[in-house]
Amino acid sequence: MAKTPSDKLHRLIRALSPQEKRYFRMYIRGKPGQETKYIRLFEAMAATDDFDEEKFKTKIYENQPLESQKYSELKAYLYELLLKSLQSYDEQQSVEFRLNHLLQSVAVLFKRGHYDDCRELLHKSGKIARQYEAFAHQLEVLRWEKQLAYTQMDADFLHKKLEQLQYEETRTLEQLRNVSEYRKIFFSVYATIRREAMHRGEDRLEKLRQLIGTEAFADPDLATSHRARVYYYRALNLYHYAALDNEQFYETGHKLIQLLESQSHFLRENLADYIAALSNQILSCGLLRRYDEVRGNLEKLRSLKPITQDDRRKIHRQYYSNKFVLCIYTGEFDEGREAMLRCQSESTDLYAHDYETGSFWAQYSIISYGCGLYDEALGYLNLWLNQPRTVGREDLQSLARILLLILHFEMGNTVLLESLMRSATRFLRKKNRLLEVERRLIQGLSEIMRAPDASGQKAIFGQIRDDVQRLAALPGVRAMLQTFDLDAWLESRLSSRTFAQAVRTKWLRENGA
Repeated sequence: MAKTPSDKLHRLIRALSPQEKRYFRMYIRGKPGQETKYIRLFEAMAATDDFDEEKFKTKIYENQPLESQKYSELKAYLYELLLKSLQSYDEQQSVEFRLNHLLQSVAVLFKRGHYDDCRELLHKSGKIARQYEAFAHQLEVLRWEKQLAYTQMDADFLHKKLEQLQYEETRTLEQLRNVSEYRKIFFSVYATIRREAMHRGEDRLEKLRQLIGTEAFADPDLATSHRARVYYYRALNLYHYAALDNEQFYETGHKLIQLLESQSHFLRENLADYIAALSNQILSCGLLRRYDEVRGNLEKLRSLKPITQDDRRKIHRQYYSNKFVLCIYTGEFDEGREAMLRCQSESTDLYAHDYETGSFWAQYSIISYGCGLYDEALGYLNLWLNQPRTVGREDLQSLARILLLILHFEMGNTVLLESLMRSATRFLRKKNRLLEVERRLIQGLSEIMRAPDASGQKAIFGQIRDDVQRLAALPGVRAMLQTFDLDAWLESRLSSRTFAQAVRTKWLRENGA
């Protein structure tokens, strides 16, 4: 069986930024044979999104006889050359690469007996490592300090400095252990939350309380470094989100952003934590109806200059995801749909698969529904329902069943509704997610379908609304209503207004506009 051609070289080249491509072209200058086949292959792959192995071969070899082995060797050579170029590029951009380079240079000089030069580089390395809390590199610097003294038989140096070096090593090891502890707790909290986004079970919340209730969270000063304090506040921030404590969710997020911004040199190395913090703060501001802060943080997120391709993707995803939430909350569905179409267009330059997820299909469906585009909303809803039913998407799968009922009711598909209601009930009961509010809505829709006239239907809608408002304070219900405003939908049926009008009127009333 013929081996399927590998596209990893093409994927790597297409993922390069314009700056990285320009650096590669400069990197290969002066190398023998600039017009060689590997350069032509690089330019051919850089010029097209489509992976066409035969077309690339023809471009490189033209009418020359082709040996597959030589072409494979050519691709492998170019791949390795690109990796070396990117390593060289990153050495100029990344503190970690700079430290690795400095310490490798120490090893080179040490091997050749240039001990004074080693000390000079170690002094420089130590200064950078301490500034950026590169604890592993700090330990390596300390190891070299002792090794140099031992090699030179510098007893005087060891007599004067050994105790200090041992203290610094012990402290650095403690800081490394400390940040590792907070990192472990943060990821445990994160994993627990991702498994059940709506936190319907009290046992789930109790598990989170146990993680945050350890001695490590008795005082922020127990986190002995900037990196540890970041994990401290990230873990607390997620916990308060899970506990639906919106005020503390906001406060811990605010402190986290202040902490990150207070040490801006770390942000020049790693933006990932800052992107996540801004995204969570946008959510907390929305929950507290601080919409001016939502818009301000959205613009702050949008204006960030990404360091990595992953940063670029996350900034784009988080900006639009939160923009959609804002439009859904405020009833500005037309603005939301414009943003949705812009997002879909821009995502073609990123990873389109990142936007083919339950959360985005959910937002697309609700925005389309708010614009009165029921067929479009149903299309997105079906894409949503057809997502793999992983643990992380069970909450969305449950909400999707409720929205499917509402949408088919709006479209007048009464023949389907009885079957869909039975299916939804079975699904929710099987997943242990059939809350009282969902049971009441399904029961109410069944009653409405049997009502003799419009006035009877309206009376039932009123009863459902009263029951939903009574149940809205329950934790699981509050979480569900944050995604879709069921109360506004019921109000729209009672007042003969559109869903968008009901959401907008409610938002203006609650915000004194």
